[in-house]
Amino acid sequence: MKKLVTLSFLVMFLIGTDTFLVSPLIPALSSQMSFPLSHGGWLVSAYAIGYCIAALIAGPVSDGLNRRSVLLCGVLLFSLSTAACALATTFWMLLALRFLTGLCAAIGSPQIWAIIPQVTPKERVAAVMSAPTAGLTIATMLGVPIGSFLSTDGIGMPFIVVGSASLIVTLALVLMFPRIPANTTVTTPSTPQDHGRTSAIPARGTVQPTPATTVSAGVHTAYTGHPVTLVARLLQSYRRLFANPKSGSFFLAYFVFQIGNFAVMTFVSSWFSRSFGLDQSQIGVALLVIGVGNCIGAFGGPLLTSRYSHGRLLRWSFVVYLLVYAFVAFSPNIVVACGMLCVSYLVSGVVFPLFIERLQSLTITQRGTVSTLTNVTMYAGSTLAGFIGGPLLVLLPGFRGIAGLAFIAMALSLLLWHRAGALAS
Repeated sequence: MKKLVTLSFLVMFLIGTDTFLVSPLIPALSSQMSFPLSHGGWLVSAYAIGYCIAALIAGPVSDGLNRRSVLLCGVLLFSLSTAACALATTFWMLLALRFLTGLCAAIGSPQIWAIIPQVTPKERVAAVMSAPTAGLTIATMLGVPIGSFLSTDGIGMPFIVVGSASLIVTLALVLMFPRIPANTTVTTPSTPQDHGRTSAIPARGTVQPTPATTVSAGVHTAYTGHPVTLVARLLQSYRRLFANPKSGSFFLAYFVFQIGNFAVMTFVSSWFSRSFGLDQSQIGVALLVIGVGNCIGAFGGPLLTSRYSHGRLLRWSFVVYLLVYAFVAFSPNIVVACGMLCVSYLVSGVVFPLFIERLQSLTITQRGTVSTLTNVTMYAGSTLAGFIGGPLLVLLPGFRGIAGLAFIAMALSLLLWHRAGALAS
């Protein structure tokens, strides 16, 4: 069990770190590869688009394969594609490699969530799920600073280090990751947000005497006694989810929130470089301060969520967001800017699980589908933020364009959550 916990943490930490690796490198990459700073967001968007495309397909396809083998293949390809980014000599080459890295990440990372319920005793699933969750949380805090610090030894060094570390983890997976029993009982939930609520379901290959709906490692598939195409299975699953009238509003509210969230995350390094004259090491320190706020919120959030109404916490969190993004662009110095953003991302650490809780509440039987769509929605928001944020950063002075975009996104997200009834309790 300790091997499973450790390896799951490492896989999600490295993939999470890679997600945020490019953001602090954009100013240096723009200078070295001679592309406009406004195009820097495309590098983040390319990764996100690759992840979205693969995530929608890899889950259902992996149901018919050995998940351990899919995990090994995905992490190996992720390692190689990340390291290959260090060899890029042009903007377009790096853009293609970031797209490929996103594809590979989406093949490997979802298998962690799906495998844990298959190889873990029912009563231990929630506890083991906390390991990859912690990996992602810590990556959120450290991913951007890691990129900044490593880049002081060369712009390709962050990719080499993360790619090499991932390759070592791949070897450890081959040697130590548990093998999946041939006949096993799959349990839901397949994500850490389900708080241990599980139900036993027949494993793949179990013959159903009548048409039934079963769950295979967190992906819901309709078995109706005749072959069903992959596209039909996907559409059927999403149709069932969106039959709930709240689904569209909830996911739209989450999508709009992520536009503002990723706009700030993607371009804050460029702002620190242009407006405050920080070099890569100084940017790393500033982002570490902001990341510590996020980590405090993530680990301290349960104290608040256990004492206060979740709807009330969400309402006050959006008030904080609106205040921060209304004034942060007018910060007189880097200390004030970091302090305000630290508060913002501390709030993010608290409210992120509440967003997931709201999305997971949409269904009892399709939590795997919700998890996949949640990831896709997040990366879709990241994609749009990259495309919109770049021009805003260039056209408007300082951070005003990005902060304005974040303010509008938070206000609209608040309105959507409110109208959908998600802030009532």
